[in-house]
Parts: sequence; C-alpha cells; structure tokens
Amino acid sequence: MNETILVVDDEESICQSLKAILSDEGHQVMVADSGEAAIKIVEEEMPRLVLLDIWLPGIDGLQTLKTIKSEYPDVLVIMMSGHGTIETAVKATKLGAFDFIEKPLSLDKVIIMVNNALNVIRLEEENILLKQKVSHQYELTGISPQITELKEMIGIVAPTNAWILIMGENGTGKELVARSIHHLSRRSQKSIVEVNCAAIPEELIESELFGHEKGAFTGATEKKRGKFDLSHEGTIFLDEVADMSLKAQAKILRILQEKKFERVGGNKLIDMDVRVLAATNKDLEKEMEAGRFRNDLYYRLHVIPLRVPSLRERKEDIKLLAERFLLDAAVKEGQEPKTLTTDALALLMEHNWPGNVRELKNIIERLIILTPSNEITIKDIPLLNIKAEEEKTPGLDNIVTDSLKDAKIDFERKFILKKLEENEGNISKTAEAIGLERSNLHKKLKSLKVMAKE
Repeated sequence: MNETILVVDDEESICQSLKAILSDEGHQVMVADSGEAAIKIVEEEMPRLVLLDIWLPGIDGLQTLKTIKSEYPDVLVIMMSGHGTIETAVKATKLGAFDFIEKPLSLDKVIIMVNNALNVIRLEEENILLKQKVSHQYELTGISPQITELKEMIGIVAPTNAWILIMGENGTGKELVARSIHHLSRRSQKSIVEVNCAAIPEELIESELFGHEKGAFTGATEKKRGKFDLSHEGTIFLDEVADMSLKAQAKILRILQEKKFERVGGNKLIDMDVRVLAATNKDLEKEMEAGRFRNDLYYRLHVIPLRVPSLRERKEDIKLLAERFLLDAAVKEGQEPKTLTTDALALLMEHNWPGNVRELKNIIERLIILTPSNEITIKDIPLLNIKAEEEKTPGLDNIVTDSLKDAKIDFERKFILKKLEENEGNISKTAEAIGLERSNLHKKLKSLKVMAKE
C-alpha cells in the first residue's frame, strides 16, 4: 500500500534518513522543517500520514497536530520526541495522534508503526468499500430479452475505461446500472462518487465539483475536496446530466477535456484520473435542438450509449422484481417473506408502471407494511385497482356519444378516479378535495360503479 507521507523535523539528518527508508518501502515522502511548513504541505498535498516531531521552531508539534486534526481529521499523525513523557504522549493522543514514538528512532520500529497506521487506513477504506460492494445491490434483476441484452453490454464495457451515457425513464434503474459498471470495472477498489446534477445550486456548482480552499468565499471555513477530487482513480457518476444549466455544462466540459482542475480560491492545477458515467431521462438530441444541451458535451459523453428499458417493456420481469423486493424487506426486518397471490401478481403485471421499477418497489414496500397477513391478495392493492379502472376509462377526446348526460357521466367518472389516485384511494381526503360530503361521494362512486377501499 503505497501512500504519500510527510516527515516533519527540524533536524535535516532525521528527515533524510526517514525519507530514504520510507521511499525504499515504496512511499512518496515529503519533508518539512517547521510546523508552519507542515500545515502548508498538508493543505496542498493532503498526505495520508504525517510523522511529526514535538519540538519544532515556531509553533510546536502539539499545536501543529491540533491544527492538522481539526482541519484534516482523516490525516493520521505519528508523534516523535526525544524528550517524551507519559503526560506528553497522553496529550498528543487526546489531540488525535495515532501513535507516539521516542527518539533516538529505531528505523525498524518506525516501519512497523507506519505500516500499522497505513493498515488502519486500508481497513477503513475496505469497510467503506464493503458497504458499497454487497454484490446483491448491483444485480440487475430480470430475464427479459431487453434486460439480458443490457447485462451482456455491461459485461463487455465495464472492464474498460470507456465513458458511458446511460439513458432511460425515471425509476428504470440508471443508478443501479452505473454502480454495476463500476463494481465490475478495474476501478472497483476505488470510490464511485455520485453527482446529482439537478440538485446542485448554480452558485455552488464549482465548489461541489472542484472543492474549495479555506476562506475562498464567505462560509468556507475549511478546505474541502470536490467530487472530482474524491473520485480520483475511481468513477464519477453524473446523474441527470441534462438538468444542468448551460453554464454548469461548460464547466464540466472544460474539466473533462483538460483532465485538470483548480479548487475554488486556489491556484494549483490538480490532475484528474476518473472514469465518467452519465445518466439522463431526457432525449439529449432534442435537448440540443432546443439549445438546452451543449453539442460538444454530448459528443464527449456519448462514447458508449446504454439504454435502460422501461418496466412496461419487460413485464415478464415483474414477478422476479416483486419477489426480490419481498425478500429484501424480509431480510431487512428479520421476518418471514410475504407472498403474492396469483391474482395480485396478475394485477401487478397488468399495471402500466409509469414510475417503473421505483414505483413497483414503493408499492411492494407499502403492501408489506399495510398487509397484516403473510399473503398479499388483490384486495390489498386498492390503488392499482383504481388505476386499472382509470386506464379503462376513455378520455374526453375519445367520447363518441352525442348525449350530454352520457358525456357528463364519463367526465365525472374520470375526474373522480383521478382524484382518488391523487389521494391514494382515501375517500375522506378525496371528498374534502373535491368539495363533497363523504356520504355523497360514496353514493357517487356507487352510481359510477367505481370500487374504492375505505
């Protein structure tokens, strides 16, 4: 595990000895002869580990330690001292030091202590990766031709470094596809960092993407690494990339072209090595025609396009998806999994799923919570019953009758079904929303032959 290490000591011979032995171990080693110089190097280079002498000219080692740990808590610090006492060691530990070593230094002990510190870093990173890498989370569920083809394409493109544009409606699983690609890539040991392009305010886009230096603007009380910095040697996922402003698109394009960036308030160019995955629910060609998306950014991102099918295109996968969501919920709650009756599953298969897989998952979770028995029947799914009725109801444009009375009935039926859907089938809320007494709405539903759950 080769890392960047900073050695801080006002004795040049100690700095050079430690630099030599740690370089032989494969690490990149920098040196500083004062606390002030050390803090500046930490700010600019962010080493993973610092070997810090307590007795230094200017600000001493303990004050330097306090500054480093308050502003860069992820940096590990090993204290060194030729005049060490138990009291000093305890104070250093309370200030956040990883360990304490006495001078004269035993180089063998230094190597052991450095390896111990780097192992802690490795274990922490592995812990994060393990949380990311529960393989079940990255599986695309389904056996339909569309999803089978998508899985095959992911298997082909994932091991490469190619940039990929993932297209599909909301709720189809574009983020899952992105994480699956990263999981199967050569960069899987590093992080995948998601950027919700639609959620970043215009004035914060540069700070979020590139990071900022302390004091770069009002409220910048500490140095911050940006999304591109955090995803170095890993993957960055630009979700809903078409929702960025043209100004933000220009900034993204520049960094993708130059593969370098500066933090806000900084003047140092930082090299970037990231794989870019982007996703959108919009037709980017139409967005370009309308002047809402940059042509040059489109062609930069559009190296390998992947399309995630809607759920209505692969209804044969609904059974497998529903069973997976039922099982996931059971494992999460430590309960026996619930099952769907044949008629309940048939209703799920008939539904058009405008919200795609996300809508299906939400419905299943709702049914698990609200259904008291271990078997979910068609009677437990009133909202979809209402929607099914609505889908069978002709729109106003399709009314062929010349009778005002019949047209009125058609309109009332469609209007009430829509309001019932908006209120999740709740009759009391619907009655209040449309200005009817609850009893009158009951009568109206009965006359229109609409079934609704109490």
